Amino acid sequence: MIEVLLVDDETYVTESLELTIPWEEIGVSTVRRAASGAEALAIMEEEAIDLVVTDIRMPGMDGLQLIEEIGRRFAGVRCILLTGHSDFSYAKKALQLRASDYVLKPVDDAEFVAAVSEAIDSLREEWDEFDKVHRLLYSRKSDYKVLRENLLQELLLGRELGGRALAEQLRAYELPLQAGAPTLMLLARLEGRFASMDAASLELMDFAAGNIAGEVLRGQPLWYGSGPHGCLVLLLQPSEAGGGLALEQTAGGLDRRLDTLREHIRLYLKGEISLAVSTVFELGGGAPTAAYRRTLGSLYAAGTGGRTVYTDARAAASGQAVSHSAVSPAGDGRGAIAEAMYAPPTLLHLLESHQWDEAKAKMGGVFDAAEQAGLAGPPMYEIYLWMTNAFLFISHREGQPVGELGGEEGFDPVLARGLVQHPQRLRSWGMRLLDGLAEQMSHGGGEGQGRSKVAGRIRHLVGAGLDGDLSVKTLADQVYLHPVYLSKIYKAETGEALGDYIIRMRMERAAHLLKHTSKKIYEITGELGYQNPQYFSKMFKKQYGMTPNEFRELS
Repeated sequence: MIEVLLVDDETYVTESLELTIPWEEIGVSTVRRAASGAEALAIMEEEAIDLVVTDIRMPGMDGLQLIEEIGRRFAGVRCILLTGHSDFSYAKKALQLRASDYVLKPVDDAEFVAAVSEAIDSLREEWDEFDKVHRLLYSRKSDYKVLRENLLQELLLGRELGGRALAEQLRAYELPLQAGAPTLMLLARLEGRFASMDAASLELMDFAAGNIAGEVLRGQPLWYGSGPHGCLVLLLQPSEAGGGLALEQTAGGLDRRLDTLREHIRLYLKGEISLAVSTVFELGGGAPTAAYRRTLGSLYAAGTGGRTVYTDARAAASGQAVSHSAVSPAGDGRGAIAEAMYAPPTLLHLLESHQWDEAKAKMGGVFDAAEQAGLAGPPMYEIYLWMTNAFLFISHREGQPVGELGGEEGFDPVLARGLVQHPQRLRSWGMRLLDGLAEQMSHGGGEGQGRSKVAGRIRHLVGAGLDGDLSVKTLADQVYLHPVYLSKIYKAETGEALGDYIIRMRMERAAHLLKHTSKKIYEITGELGYQNPQYFSKMFKKQYGMTPNEFRELS
């Protein structure tokens, strides 16, 4: 159903339209009202508005300025202008700004309904064309396993979803977890006889182990699936009813349940399982990726043997040694390594935009910094995971197989232990993988390749223009496409709205500046092209769940 926003400083006009127009008959589910352009934009930040009907003459921001701002920030929203006869020249200007239509005052109901109906028909035609495949996909329950696993792997490999977007996907896929809630990650690696199994058999064993874990951990909201590095991933949250296990408990109930899980795997699947347990984190933003990287490093560093390892402070509660696998941000040159790894543009962004030479230079800078610091062994796991996370994420998104690109080492956790002991060997392996990925993704053809090139060009432009005037319209001008069509093909290619991508990249840049510079909030606001620090803070909190000041204090 359609949501409509009526904007006029003369409130009796919007009240009359809300009461007299047969909205339900023309397919409108919700009608909202605003008395100014600023109020309208505030509503659009919170609600999914499809059609805006606005007066021209309003104090402060007039109707033309409003629809221009809507066109810049909310791609795909239709706008209709209310105008008097004396304002006809303004109406022509509105049409130049791609307003759908204009209606003369005093409003004739029949004319108004016709204009709204035409705009709604246009919206639905666009949605039908764009969402045809997606609606078929989402409507089939049998596809939930694939959708859930895709979402899980994206969260683990670097995609940062804000609370609202993640909550919508969790609800759509009927997953029992809550965005923003405290979460615990368990990584399970099947060992023993499982090591000699082929991929199809291992997939069945993962499924069986996941079902066993679901029974053992019954009472907890649980989401499990295959991880990108050959492990089973389980996400746990506390039960709302209070019958499940509190996430902070380690040496007591959780240890007993994990012992039971290991016994069941040994009894029913005739094999061994090693487990790694994360610290508690909030589900959303970049927290799942960070938790996965640390916990996977702990699992790799611990070796085999059917044991359980805890990361960081959790080890003290269970009497185990702390396993540190991440590159520390301080001391022994490691701060320079972290800066080289995570400073924008990120490796993932360079791979997304097919900037292969720049990606190779970034990887080379990281290895040069590691060599200067004299790193080898477990501290190199962070670099290994940093590379493989980016490679696996981009191959997963592009639908390209990446499993054999790394040569004989592949992504085997056991062989990875040999790689990290010899930094030069790890460098050669990473560069070989990058070259293979670049060659593989250069093949293909047809319309899909054309869309991929457009999406790659857009990512490159976004990465180069984060500190300038960046909008869907300016990007569309750069690639000579209509903004609506560009938005449509970008989402079809990547699964992410172009406007959301622009905001996400700006917020990632903001997070880096907050963490690694002493710039003031207003300086960062201006550098990223925002005029209003309050609006910037609101967008940052929507992405990361905290204000810029709170983020800086925690960094």
